[in-house]
Amino acid sequence: MELEDLRELCLQMAGVTEGYPFGEDVLVFKVMGKVFCLMSLDAVPSTVNLKCEPEKAIDLREQYDAIAPGYHMNKKHWNTLTLDGSIPSDLCAELLTHSYDRVVAGLTRAKKLELAELAAD
Repeated sequence: MELEDLRELCLQMAGVTEGYPFGEDVLVFKVMGKVFCLMSLDAVPSTVNLKCEPEKAIDLREQYDAIAPGYHMNKKHWNTLTLDGSIPSDLCAELLTHSYDRVVAGLTRAKKLELAELAAD
């Protein structure tokens, strides 16, 4: 999967914004103000950081050489995916959704209600 494909998937999700809070080399996606995806725009091959349930994160790292503990992130809760073609596209999309869902689960009740309203539109 290519970085642009993941970007398009991110932008289709409710409540998502994109920006460059860490400089123009890192594109950051937030849901209701909380980070769920970071894309390194200067890495070759491209890399993306996604939040992940800790046990699932360990299993993925054991299965795929291109999945490592999150670079500059909490290693327990974040993975870095190297988009070198070795991770199936459907798994990349699934992990992106998983990251979004993990962050949404941690939102306040008010933010979840606001997100639900956005999703209904």
